[in-house]
Amino acid sequence: MKQVVIIGLGKTGLSCVTYFRQRGITPLVLDTRENPPGKELLPVDCNLITGPLDPAILCSASLIIASPGVALATPALQAAQAAGVEIIGDIELFAREAKAPIVAITGSNGKSTVTTLVGLMAEQAGLNVGVGGNIGTPALDLLLQPADLYVLELSSFQLETTSSLKPAAAVILNLSEDHLDRYDGMPGYLAAKQRIFSHAKHIVVNRDDAATLPPHQAYWQSFGLNNEAYGRAQQPDGLWLSVAGKAVLPVADLNIVGAHNQMNALAAMALADAVGIPQAAQLAVLRSFTGLAHRCQFVREVAGVRWINDSKATNVGSTLAAVAGVSESVRGRLWLLAGGQGKGQDFSPLQPLLAGQIHQMICFGQDADTLMNLADNTHRVADLDAAVAYVAEQAKADDWVLLAPACASLDQFRSFEQRGQRFADLVNAL
Repeated sequence: MKQVVIIGLGKTGLSCVTYFRQRGITPLVLDTRENPPGKELLPVDCNLITGPLDPAILCSASLIIASPGVALATPALQAAQAAGVEIIGDIELFAREAKAPIVAITGSNGKSTVTTLVGLMAEQAGLNVGVGGNIGTPALDLLLQPADLYVLELSSFQLETTSSLKPAAAVILNLSEDHLDRYDGMPGYLAAKQRIFSHAKHIVVNRDDAATLPPHQAYWQSFGLNNEAYGRAQQPDGLWLSVAGKAVLPVADLNIVGAHNQMNALAAMALADAVGIPQAAQLAVLRSFTGLAHRCQFVREVAGVRWINDSKATNVGSTLAAVAGVSESVRGRLWLLAGGQGKGQDFSPLQPLLAGQIHQMICFGQDADTLMNLADNTHRVADLDAAVAYVAEQAKADDWVLLAPACASLDQFRSFEQRGQRFADLVNAL
């Protein structure tokens, strides 16, 4: 009998193994890594072959489930495709099995935040919801529990091998250059993303980003920063999120900060409306959600000073985005905590921020001196503990303190997560 072959172990590969074994099929697992993650969890009757992919094995398979990390352009996969072997991914298997409606979310940035928000909104409304895909739980594992709704974060790689997905609601949040080592330029990347719209019932688009529109004429709902559809309305007491021109939630009530997170909130509302989640549940979640850990995450307000953790900003570009995201909301002064391992980056793009939005940059860690040389409104300390202590003494009500280090953390921490957790612990101890 021909063999089902799974390429790539890890969490997704193991979910595929479980799926087939429940159906009486023992798959063969291939992985190019000598010691792939999850190896110790593989059932004993499941063979694992490591090292370069063997075209002979692939060409004689009945079905190949390829990990999202394995490009379809890989020669061994191309040979199997030429031999008529069907090549799909775990999301395609999921789409063929799922009985409940699916909300499908992709984009270059914000996917995890929007996926989490829609999942929480469904939960708040009393629905039994399965949230996963490219975030958290592998999609196939969601089939192990009953669900009223599925909310999936999907990467372009996952969409490449998916053709049966029929989302109740689908969105491309935004598009910027990414994964161009895998695609033949932006058109290839965009084409992979746009597969999410192929059989979607409701399409949601970002009206501020033309690349997110479906390739064919279709009815869609849109979100953006002006006062249309899902947008923002200026009111006497400040900016509000709005739906069809009606103000529904003050931006000041959001604990996720920045214009990019307002866009995420609007996209989540549009998707939630498309699948019938009541607005009361949506707004309750938007008032309580503090963001994903270490990504422009609101930690705490102390004596009128708001402390924001964006430890995931490990390069200059992400620090620029973090500052741009929060600066429109800051009524007082903005303090930036930065430093660590600079990885040889050019820090000069930070100079205009230091001449404008940033009141003072507190520099710590291995490359603190390099950051200090950017401008006069900098202050050097030994480490993150000292940075928090210094700003806690200096900051006044309405000031914001942003940890967006522009550097890797490995000079003083195991990971950006550990750095972010240390920051949160320090702030919570003030």
